[in-house]
Amino acid sequence: MTENTARADSYEVIVIGGGAAGLSAGLVLGRARRRTLVVDAGEPRNAPAAHMQGYLSRDGMSPAEFLATGREEVARYGVELVRDRAVDATRDQGFTVTLAGGRTVRARQVVVATGLKDELPPVEGLAERFGRDVLHCPYCHGWEVRDQAFGVLATSPMSVHQALIVTQWSKDVTLFLHTVTEAELSTEDLRRLAAAGVHVVPGEVAGLVVEDDRLTGVRLGDGTVHAREALFVAPRAVPQTDLLARLGAEMTETPFGVYPVVDGRGLTTVPGLWAAGNASGFAEQVINAASRGYRAGAAINGELLMSDLDAAVQV
Repeated sequence: MTENTARADSYEVIVIGGGAAGLSAGLVLGRARRRTLVVDAGEPRNAPAAHMQGYLSRDGMSPAEFLATGREEVARYGVELVRDRAVDATRDQGFTVTLAGGRTVRARQVVVATGLKDELPPVEGLAERFGRDVLHCPYCHGWEVRDQAFGVLATSPMSVHQALIVTQWSKDVTLFLHTVTEAELSTEDLRRLAAAGVHVVPGEVAGLVVEDDRLTGVRLGDGTVHAREALFVAPRAVPQTDLLARLGAEMTETPFGVYPVVDGRGLTTVPGLWAAGNASGFAEQVINAASRGYRAGAAINGELLMSDLDAAVQV
């Protein structure tokens, strides 16, 4: 490898993940004149959704348009963006990251913003409608389906909370117990469901009824069909945190998966290794993920600056 090639593949910061968190970190670092690489596999969690909500000034924007705009903004400041996947990483006086395309890149600091993936319950037709009329977050999509006939697919007793929350957007809510038995619901659960007017239906859901490309009903295993226009589910969140664990970051088990231990800025227990967005926690919406990326980017610039100044003092 020539000296020029080695220099070309060396950065101050590598950001792994090009969603809201990663691009936000890249934007801050680029504007701080840091040589930065953003590695993006191109698999955003919200790709199935036609729009995103709750992001001030971007309410209703499509996720694809949001990311395209973000990439354009980041590129203005000299940040390099590459469509590839980070498959391995090691740490030794900095970080070395191996990409699926065969390229090896190095950096003083690394931000992991690889997010998470949603695993849907294995119900016929569910995946095909996800992000359309099969929904997860009422804060993201509740307004668009307000006052329609809602269903909630229970996959754990925690689904009761989801059923209660969505009553803010519709008073016609049916909780399909699916894999949950009535005996698993507490007395308090039943009282709250009754007070909210939620209809509880036992029995496993076999599939969805779709007519003219829209959800019209939920079909139970016994063939019974309940007319519904929107179905809320709680996918199993699978954090994409393998690289963090591989680099030695302390991880912690949560009810929503294994996540890294981070401080308020996103720094893990490994010096120079940061986590942002849904790689740092389950409940980061797009606007929250962007905020976490911004915070990490600013903190990294400060860390690099102080490190260089301390090194200069020692000379």
